[in-house]
Amino acid sequence: MATEGLRRWWAAALGANLLLGVPCIVPVWLFWYFLSNWPLADLGMTQREPTENDGMLPWMLFGGPIVLGSLLLWWLINFPLRRRVRTRSRVYWPVSALTALAPSITLMIALPA
Repeated sequence: MATEGLRRWWAAALGANLLLGVPCIVPVWLFWYFLSNWPLADLGMTQREPTENDGMLPWMLFGGPIVLGSLLLWWLINFPLRRRVRTRSRVYWPVSALTALAPSITLMIALPA
């Protein structure tokens, strides 16, 4: 009986993270855009977008709050689910993060640059 309830909560947690992953595509893209144009480009790992000349201000005004807001929403939804699932944190959080990133990873594979 307890195993049945645990399975339902795992299914709810994975389903919630998969649904959160669909709008999460935008913050993942914004984060990659930031990384590829500034820190990774400074290290020589990527090339900057040639038309990117706005600097960091738009990122700080728009990109940063979107990424931080989506992380906060993800955490607020997963925190109560984590208690219901009754598993170790070191198992639950990585599985939840990978499940939420699954739509973005799928798009990266399906739509190569």
